[in-house]
Order: sequence, then structure tokens, then C-alpha cells
Amino acid sequence: MTGNRYWRLDRHPEGNTHFDRALTLCVEEPVALQPGEVRIAVDWLSMDAGTRMWMSPRTDGYQPPLPLGSKMVGLVLGRVSESSDPAFPVGAMVRGFGQWAEQAVVVPALAGLEVVDEAVSDPRQHFGALGMNSWTAYVGVKEVAAVKAGEWLAVSAAAGATGSLACQIGRNLGARVVGIAGGPDKCRFLTEEIGVDIAIDYRNEDVEARLATIEGGISAFFDNVGGPILDAVLPNMAHYGRVAICGMVAGYDADAPMPGPARFDQILMRRLRVEGFFIPDFLERGAKFMPRLREWLDAGKLTMRFDETKGIGNVLAAYERMLTGRNIGKVIVRL
Repeated sequence: MTGNRYWRLDRHPEGNTHFDRALTLCVEEPVALQPGEVRIAVDWLSMDAGTRMWMSPRTDGYQPPLPLGSKMVGLVLGRVSESSDPAFPVGAMVRGFGQWAEQAVVVPALAGLEVVDEAVSDPRQHFGALGMNSWTAYVGVKEVAAVKAGEWLAVSAAAGATGSLACQIGRNLGARVVGIAGGPDKCRFLTEEIGVDIAIDYRNEDVEARLATIEGGISAFFDNVGGPILDAVLPNMAHYGRVAICGMVAGYDADAPMPGPARFDQILMRRLRVEGFFIPDFLERGAKFMPRLREWLDAGKLTMRFDETKGIGNVLAAYERMLTGRNIGKVIVRL
């Protein structure tokens, strides 16, 4: 086995650019596995906005920050190359939380590691329609926001990985969908490729004014962003509406806590229910979601556009593109 290249977090980054000032590409000689560990030859890395919080020194996030000098952590998809756990034999295709590395070493129970179905024609869909973004979208739309057929569902960051899946799942459940995204290309993607009813370009349109034209208001809001987008939606929620918060990307690059919504009063005035939720809270339920997600995938009712970059040396460029909103769909890196 040759040297293992990996990204190491050496400093806390500032903002969502110039990650090369904070992370270093390193090489190590592979070490022997400890009992219970599994080594994965990584085929793809998933670029996810939530990992930005792990780079911050903040201790009040949904997961403790990574210590400086640690290997950067993220979702990986690849094949087991060495194993001391009989549940994960050599050659099995697996997905779980590993490292930004060519060879990831994990403890399966801590990594949420699972063997994935190799019958799926495009294995990248284990990061897409069948992946954790899809589980998040499904739980957020169906359970937390509790969307019902005929209601209006609004989705922020709607052209991203989780947002585009939330839009499609809402549509599949019979909701009418408003997708909020940045730029005309993303809005065309929303209406022409995934079938949302209304696309709002927050960079060039008044989101609050556009939402105000929807008769009856928004019954369910799936929020990936927070900040000004949340403030634009709250006054346009229907009474007794539900807000499902799975991301706060507007504040991930800040080392201080994000201010609360300026329109917080609307939670009372409109009797809203607001709930945050996080993938690790329901990882063990993933198998229960899969039959329906697979049915939608096979029927062409749930799709994912991939923004793929090649090479571990290009991870930071792909990550920055995702965090600055220059992607459509799921950003991944193929190793």
C-alpha cells in the first residue's frame, strides 16, 4: 500500500474562501488497524456544508469542533480494503463518516458505516437520492414539516443537494413547491428539471414580496440557510405552519453565534412550530426510508445532479464552490 494522502486542519478558516490557508495536504504511511477498525479505499468524498462548523472553534454547535492538527472529516464512499470487523468484509462497498483521505480508517459504529447496494446503476446515488441528504430531506419534509398534499412547501438553498431533494419529495407527496435559490440558472433547474411550481431568485428578486403573492401562505418551510431568507419567509407563513430547520449555512463561516430571526415575532403571531433536526438523530432509521426513496429513484421521480471534481488535491476548490453557492446539486470529489 502506498502513502495515504489526506487533508489536515491546521487553522480555523476565516469565511468560506481560501481554505488552503487552514488545511494542508499531507502524506502518511498507513498504520496497522486497531481491533474493530475498517480501512476504506475511498472512491468519492462528499462535500457538505455542515462540515464547515467542525472547522470553527465554536463549542455550541451540533458537534464539537475538530481539534487543530486532526484529519478533516466527511462522508466517504468506497470499498473496504482491510477489515478487523467481520460485518464489513474486504471488497464491500460502504458509506460512512471517514476522513478527507485516499484511505479512510473508521470504527464502524462511530462512523455510521454501512454496506450499500451495488445493484444501483450509478453508485454516486448513495450520496444522492439514496444518501444522507435524501434521508434529511425525507424526514424534514414528511415528518418535521409534516407537509400535506395541496399545501405550499417552501425550500431554501433549493438547488443544492438537500434542497433539491426536499423539493422533489414535497412534490412527490402532493405539495405545491416554492424553491428559493440564487441566480437564473438555478431557478431554471428548479422549474425545468425538478418541477417546482415557483422558483424565486433571492439574488435578483424580493423574496418576501414574491412569497406574499401566494394565496393562503406557506404551510411548510424546509430551511437550509437561516438569516435573511428565514426572515423573508416567516411573515408569509400560514397560521399553524411548520418550519423544519436542518441548516444555517448563512452563519457557518462565523465564529460567533448567529443572531436570531429579525421576524421572530411571527412565530407567535402565526402560531408556528419551529423544529431543528440533524442526521445523526435518525441514522439508524435509514433502512426504513430506503424502499420509498428507491422506488422514486427507479421511477425517475427523485434525481440528483452531481457536480463532480477529480483528485484529492482539488478538494478545497470543490468545497469552496459548494459553500459559496456556485454549484447545482451535489458536490462530490472522485478520488
